[in-house]
Amino acid sequence: MGSELRGTVAAVCVGKVGELDSSGRTIASAFVKRPVAGRVRVHSLGVEGDEHVYEGHGGEDAAVLVYSRDHYPFWRDLGVDIPDAGAFAENLTVDGLTESDVHIGDTFELGSCTLQISEPRSPCYKIAARYGRKDISIVVQDTGFTGYLMRVLEEGDVAAGDEMRLVERDTSHDWSVAEAGRILNVDRNDLDGARQLLEIGALSAGIKRTLAARFSRDEKLGPDLDRLYLSGRVET
Repeated sequence: MGSELRGTVAAVCVGKVGELDSSGRTIASAFVKRPVAGRVRVHSLGVEGDEHVYEGHGGEDAAVLVYSRDHYPFWRDLGVDIPDAGAFAENLTVDGLTESDVHIGDTFELGSCTLQISEPRSPCYKIAARYGRKDISIVVQDTGFTGYLMRVLEEGDVAAGDEMRLVERDTSHDWSVAEAGRILNVDRNDLDGARQLLEIGALSAGIKRTLAARFSRDEKLGPDLDRLYLSGRVET
């Protein structure tokens, strides 16, 4: 199993807190990330030198954001002016290993680190602010080209060019990141899917709380407009 799925780290990226404009509103964000040279330390809370704006962003269950460079041509074809790495605030820009390829709980070795996929990324309004495209966050969500978050099982260092190799997969389920993201972000009233996801031990505690809360609601859920558009509505 471990030898069958692998990708390559194209870039290791970190960001400093700065400002983005969201429809005339200034927001603090470390979304803009740039590649760093050489080997970079990866610890339980993330990549050395990477900043976060608010407490609760990241954490041990969501220490490292990964995004596949395989999706970059799609965004360029849409006219989005993305850089060559770190375009979606990812810490690791990788070749291969898309959301459809990998599963919740997949464990990878890269450099001297061991990382495990803990959750799909839920895209937010900061992507729209970064590129000045109000629709882009919903396109990221609906395509499933979201990226995914990983916890650090073994700290170490990583550099561009390192192989990212699957070493363990939980065969008790068949939930890809793409399908898990569909339940989390798009089909939010699919309670059967939510119930199955809750059985996955490696799924992050935060996502488990989000999914569990859906069972106590009387009304159906609509799109998460607050997350996607900041103001809770589609801005024009």
